[in-house]
Amino acid sequence: MPLAEHLRELRNRLAKAVLAIAITSTVAAFFSQQLMEFLASPVRTCTPGSSIQENTGGRCVILAYQSVLSPFTSTVKVVLLAGLVAATPVWFYQLWAFVAPGLHRHEKRYAYYFVSAAVPLFLAGAVLAYTVMPMSIGVLISITPDVASNFLSLDDLLDFATRMVLVFGLAFELPLLLIMLNVTGLVTAKRMAGWWRGVVMGIFVFGAVATPSTDPLGMLALSVPIIALYFLAVGVAFLNDRRRRKADPDAELSDDEAAPLDLTPEPVPAVGRIPAPSALPEQADGDRAAQRQLGAGYDDVT
Repeated sequence: MPLAEHLRELRNRLAKAVLAIAITSTVAAFFSQQLMEFLASPVRTCTPGSSIQENTGGRCVILAYQSVLSPFTSTVKVVLLAGLVAATPVWFYQLWAFVAPGLHRHEKRYAYYFVSAAVPLFLAGAVLAYTVMPMSIGVLISITPDVASNFLSLDDLLDFATRMVLVFGLAFELPLLLIMLNVTGLVTAKRMAGWWRGVVMGIFVFGAVATPSTDPLGMLALSVPIIALYFLAVGVAFLNDRRRRKADPDAELSDDEAAPLDLTPEPVPAVGRIPAPSALPEQADGDRAAQRQLGAGYDDVT
């Protein structure tokens, strides 16, 4: 299609995706109270009616709004986030329908494998983040001295939960990315295995920096599963390289490396006596040596 047709199709796909998100967000607006309670459940909130003096020392958290627009903005954020998650099948299909016509059959097959593995990995990371969140918040709140109480804004809690889910979910996609690089032939399993010291160190540094809670518990909860998934990806890459070597022994050779040559001599089969070559017409009469000295006739090569 020409460029104008591509842009028109992209506009239609985006319009359908936005419409699906708007519909699901409208439905989620009727359950905004339940969604707020679900997001606040990882936090140990104070019982209603208790005084501030009874909630010092990190015993619990008082959820509060700090501005006039905070109730509206936090509700809109929660509703839009819920609508985006609920409409994932629709907008993902629109994205796939726009990209798929330009892919070959084997590229579509790889895309199916990638999506079928990427979605469960992201969901596993999101579930782990929601599981670790109460412990991370509890560790941070426990540091509160006895002379202070904890007031937490719902906007901050929403941002914290969103960042935790995104960081854990995207981090769980790292092993899948390494497997895709190995399938395309860009990285071998031997090279991936040689990176293990730097990868383990980098994962721990990433876990310490990327987790919003910045506590050792959150860092370990994020780093240990990713390290296990990394070594699992290395094992899958070894199996893929072994399959590739069996199918094509020269598949792992670079473009500048020649395949090994077999220089073992082979016996020449006996096919009978080879007749002597007949003399050329110009050499039939006279001595060949004399003709060569005189510069006449043909030499031995021709």
